[in-house]
Formats: sequence, structure tokens, C-alpha cells
Amino acid sequence: MDYQPQPDRYSNGMVYRRCGNSGIELPVISLGLWHNFGHIDSYATGLEMVRYAFDHGICHFDLANNYGPPPGSAEENFGRMMKQCFATHRDEMFITTKAGHEMWAGPYGGNSSRKNLMASIDQSLRRMRLDYVDLFYSHRYDGVTPIDETMQALVDIVHQGKALYIGLSKYPIDKLLYALSYLHEAGVPCLAYQDRYHMFDRHVEEKHLQLCASKGIGVVAFSPLAQGILSDKYLHGIPADSRAARPEGHLKTTDVTPEKIARVARLKPLADQRGQSISQLALAWVLRHNEVSSVVVGARTLDQLKANLHAVENLTLTSAETELIEEILK
Repeated sequence: MDYQPQPDRYSNGMVYRRCGNSGIELPVISLGLWHNFGHIDSYATGLEMVRYAFDHGICHFDLANNYGPPPGSAEENFGRMMKQCFATHRDEMFITTKAGHEMWAGPYGGNSSRKNLMASIDQSLRRMRLDYVDLFYSHRYDGVTPIDETMQALVDIVHQGKALYIGLSKYPIDKLLYALSYLHEAGVPCLAYQDRYHMFDRHVEEKHLQLCASKGIGVVAFSPLAQGILSDKYLHGIPADSRAARPEGHLKTTDVTPEKIARVARLKPLADQRGQSISQLALAWVLRHNEVSSVVVGARTLDQLKANLHAVENLTLTSAETELIEEILK
């Protein structure tokens, strides 16, 4: 039977925020395909999660050329989903991808050069079976390529119609400031800045959030749950089927420290008092900043995705709750 999206998908609970000074609104919770959507994973489960997300107001899907594993396979699977279910709904979807990390062999396969970015956008469009992406990110500042070269490649990608908007990810503050100025002068301003942000990694609070707010740029936070540490999953050890236990993952068992778990355990009574899970509280905590347009969540199962989406039911933190969280995180 052909997939028919839920008719109430934009009125069944999702909250939307303006992405900087633009005409784009993003769901406060977006679905990222960093993990669990590659060829080593179940395509049927991935499709089930993407369908559920779309049925519940998630219209923003975040990818990168190297997502998998293997690299490229998340985009390939997403392209298969687009053809199978979402081709007639393309204009409802805000699809993003990135390039700049290691993708193929040789000196041009993983940097921020014009050669890499131009090849990468073409490859990504082929894998996802798209004519364009809504936003294309420079995935990182590589420390070598002149920023002018990277930024002009991004400008040209927009001019060629391969992306509607440009974004930047994981840039040091001085490089970000220069890049934003270049893009503004070129008439292709940066729409969104994406970086890691969760209770255990708050570096964007130092300068990035303020800079993006002053420049009218939306912030998109990835890993808001610290790859699952900010949940009840690891309170009693490392489960065999968890992300930390998977050898191909980025989360290592050494990342799940006793100190972090002790803090997570102290968050649980507050989450219980709010009628939330630890994960839902952690999402609300990131979204307490109006500068954050959206958080990108990943999920291994449909139940995990469903649980994360319930966070939108209570995104408000009182000053007392915020102060208690600060005390716990110290």
C-alpha cells in the first residue's frame, strides 16, 4: 500500500521556530541520519522512523556525505526512501547535507577545498536522487584550506542551483566570523550554524550562540543527548545493544564515565517531577535558548524517536529548575 502521510502532521504537536532572520521555520526536533541509517542497519526500521517523523511534523532531515556506515550509505538509503515514499512531498521537506570530513581516498577526499565540495555536492545529489538540497553545510574548518576558497565554493553551489541555502558547522569562532562576513558580502548569507551542544559540552555558550544571534543565524544543535549518555540507558552499565557497545560507533565505552553517569542519575528526580524522561529534559534544556532553532536527534528504534518527540510537550524550564541543573552539572 502506498504511503499516505498523516493529514494532521503539522498540527499534532510539533513546535516550529524561525531559523535566524529568514523565511525558514524548522521543527524544534529534527531527525538526523548520522547513525542507524547506513547499509549495516535495517532499512525497514529506518524507513519506519522517517515515516513516523514526517507524520509528526518533522520536515527537517539532516544528513552528510560520510554518514553510514559505510560512508555514503545513509544518503543512498534516504534516496531510496525519497523515491519510495516522499517524492510527491519533496517541497514539504527541508533536506540538508554536508561535506568536509574524510569520504574517499587521496588528498582531496576529506578537506574543505573547492574540489572536494564541488565533487561532494554532486555525489550527494546522486545518492539522494535529488535535484537540489535545501541547505548545504561546510562540515568543518579543516585548518588548511583558505576560507575564501571554501566560501566561494559554497556561494557557487547556491548560484548553480544545487543548494538553496548555505550553512557552516564546527568552525572556530574567529574563522566563523570571517566566513560569515564573506558570505554576507557575496549575497549568500549563512542560514544556519550547526555544532555539538549538550549538558556535557557547552562550548557554544561561550561565543557561538551570541555571534549567531547577532548575525541573524539559526543554531542547529547535534548530539543533544550526548549520543545517548543523557538518558536512562547507561544508569546500570553499558547494554550490549547500545551505541557505546557497537565497535563502528563514535561513542566509546570510555566516554561513559562514572562522573557523567552520576550527574545523569541526579537529573532523574527532576525529570520525574516534570513528568519527563531524562532525555526529554535534556532536549528541553538545549532548546531553552531561543537562538537554537532545532535539535537534531538520532534514534535506533521507533520507540526512542517517539519518546524524544514527547519533549515538545514541556519545553519550559523554571529558573529554579535551571539553577538546579547548573548545580548538578558542576
